[in-house]
Amino acid sequence: MATIPEVYAGKSVLITGATGFIGKVLVEKLLRCCPDVKSLYLLVRPKAGQAPSARVEELVKCRLFEKLKSEQPNFEDKIIPVSSDMLEPKLGLNEENAKILQQNVNIVFHVAATIKFDEKLDLSLKLNVVTIQKMLQLCQGMKQLEVFVHVSTAYANCDRSHIDEVVYPPPVDPYKLMYSTEWMSDEMITMLTPKIIGNRPNTYTFTKSIAEYVFVEEGAGLPLCIVRPSIVGATWKDPFPGWIDNYNGISGLFIATGTGMLRAVIADADTVADLTPVDYVVNMMIGAGWHTIIHKPNTVPIYNCVSSATNPTRYRDCNVMIDYYQKTPLESTFRRPYVYWTSHPWVFSYWNFIGCKIPCMVTDLCLKLIGKKPRMVRVCDRIAKSMYTLKYFTQNDWVWSNRNCEALMNALPDADRKDFFLDLRPLDWNEYLETYCVGTKQYVLNEDLAALPAAKRHITKLRNIRWVFNTVVLVALWRVLIAKSELARNTLDLVLNLSF
Repeated sequence: MATIPEVYAGKSVLITGATGFIGKVLVEKLLRCCPDVKSLYLLVRPKAGQAPSARVEELVKCRLFEKLKSEQPNFEDKIIPVSSDMLEPKLGLNEENAKILQQNVNIVFHVAATIKFDEKLDLSLKLNVVTIQKMLQLCQGMKQLEVFVHVSTAYANCDRSHIDEVVYPPPVDPYKLMYSTEWMSDEMITMLTPKIIGNRPNTYTFTKSIAEYVFVEEGAGLPLCIVRPSIVGATWKDPFPGWIDNYNGISGLFIATGTGMLRAVIADADTVADLTPVDYVVNMMIGAGWHTIIHKPNTVPIYNCVSSATNPTRYRDCNVMIDYYQKTPLESTFRRPYVYWTSHPWVFSYWNFIGCKIPCMVTDLCLKLIGKKPRMVRVCDRIAKSMYTLKYFTQNDWVWSNRNCEALMNALPDADRKDFFLDLRPLDWNEYLETYCVGTKQYVLNEDLAALPAAKRHITKLRNIRWVFNTVVLVALWRVLIAKSELARNTLDLVLNLSF
């Protein structure tokens, strides 16, 4: 059986969402581990005055590509940026570029999507569903298409407790919904959104579910497959451990904890934290494409790319990050890292107000007094909002079947098992979480590990300040009690008599 690099050799690959977190890792992995791939067409939107070519140049400068640069100095010659806008008709492609893609592309990875949980329903539909329709229309004209890999989410069907590797019926008629949102006012859409999405927590999971149905229905006759990753985190080991480049989802909560801005977490400590390393997810995507090309299945294979099925960890296990952030502290630490776990939102609100909001208000007052712009309360509120947004996922459990993932792993040729690892059972969660925390420091906040001694001194200073503050408060309270209470004075006399 042909190996993954052999199947991808000489092929032209089209990738959407290449400038995003998963997309970057996918681009690097294909170029490094499939060295004979012919070309990568990246659909990139002009942004903030930057042309697609400039954005791609910036993309390959990040540290993720250092290993690739050392092995293949001329790898950029294989990258072809294509100007595109997913919201525009025909993806914003001009006729010449569309023709080039349809004549040359063999493999498609559709990664682009809005991952904002609170995105407006009409915009979420346009980005997550209508874009699928446009991509399928483009692919219908591809003369050499061998596989179209669509990246969905394991939470697309989160209204179910047990999720199989199948496409479920949509919660509403997708076409009637898309038509309706075209004429509805923004106010009407906002008012009706909770009723439309039903048991789902947000528009993201809702539109991802609809997108899967539309993908299968309108893609009939095309070689398709779907990969559903759960919570995507830092790299496990490839190209190096701990790489992460964003504040999204759980990464933002990790950083907020490390800076001391997040003092409580709304979560059931016994709930499974279905975290999947991004390099494992990308291996599954590449492997799913390979498997579809080789076996040409009659139905659309779906891969529930989750960790809980083979190597589960729970939210209480994430508490070790407190130790890791004290061992490798962040330079921007506001308070010493500490987290109180609770399943009650009102307890979270209390801890957030006492432990974060009040210190932030004091800090902002000081900033105002010295003529600087106050910002800490705004940051505190944003973190609290993120916690409320994520609590649905930190308080509920799901069971995903992963028979297709297991079959794919078992089908891998021995030559591919090292570079395209698909077995999460050897993953040590404590070790992974430590490299994750260090990764947020190095790659998200761009802090130099050489400055670690200064960061440790800062943590020690914060500890001493807290001890002094607590001591002063306790002494003040005791003095008040001594002045007001005869019982307190008698207790003090008793202690002194017993001690001396």
